[in-house]
Amino acid sequence: MKAIMYHYVCPFNKELPYFKNLNNEDFIQQLDFFEKHFGFVTKRDFLDSFKTGIIPTGIVLTFDDGLKCHYDFVFKELKKRNLWGIFYVPTNAYSTNKVIDVHRIHLLLGRNNSKLIYDELIKIVSNEMLPDLHKKEFNELTYKSQQNDDFTLLVKRILNYYISYEFREQVLDKLMVKFVPKEIDKVSYLYLSPEEINEMHENGMFIGSHTVSHSVMSKLSFKEQEKEIINSFELLNNITKGLQIKTFCYPYGGFHTFTNETENILINQDCLFSFNVEHRDIIKEDIKNRPQALPRYDCNCFPYGKCREF
Repeated sequence: MKAIMYHYVCPFNKELPYFKNLNNEDFIQQLDFFEKHFGFVTKRDFLDSFKTGIIPTGIVLTFDDGLKCHYDFVFKELKKRNLWGIFYVPTNAYSTNKVIDVHRIHLLLGRNNSKLIYDELIKIVSNEMLPDLHKKEFNELTYKSQQNDDFTLLVKRILNYYISYEFREQVLDKLMVKFVPKEIDKVSYLYLSPEEINEMHENGMFIGSHTVSHSVMSKLSFKEQEKEIINSFELLNNITKGLQIKTFCYPYGGFHTFTNETENILINQDCLFSFNVEHRDIIKEDIKNRPQALPRYDCNCFPYGKCREF
């Protein structure tokens, strides 16, 4: 059984000429490829595997970040094919009415040349803001499956991994004012609405937690991790009027992004399963021994799954 991870699935947007997304036409071709070569796992067989340990053959589709394009393009295509998917939603935007930091980084880099952003960023940040600058796993293990130019890689590592969360929002506030127009920096522009989430839920899609703020969980204390998980489940449960199951995926992914504490919190919250990012098939031992760290492939591991070059 192969779980596949997607993020942005949408056409080219002239407002974001450098944006990294899977074109929606390529997404359709990839679904055709999966149907021909692997088939898709039914929802029933997938859920039964956690009881029986019998691993079905085929593809499971997962979509991270609760993005508007997941309703506009993905949901409609899945309905047309009578398929289901798991959609992981970070919830902070619905409480604050502000785009989450990780997605503001995407908007900055999607709108502007990466060197321009980097040059401005290093004027703003100081050494005291970067306590994890020399953390070995953040230097060696991040963004291994992505194709980024050098300045994009530096900007992402500084703002997603090295910087203290105490400073990140204020740094991004300054960058956004300078480089991104207000009409793009809007919750309604980027994310699913609560009504869309509920419609998807009522039409058989699973809605899962992607934390509150999309933070690297291994950078947080136990209490902070607990709050991120519990509060996100509570809000999603309210939006959907009752989640079908509890499921979770780790922001960014990779074993360096969470801890044993994170997994224990999820177990205590009766989370049925969680997804990591690890490019291999799900096997019986995963379901039986570590359901809170199931492996997933990035869509770019398969034909039609890469970003188009313009």
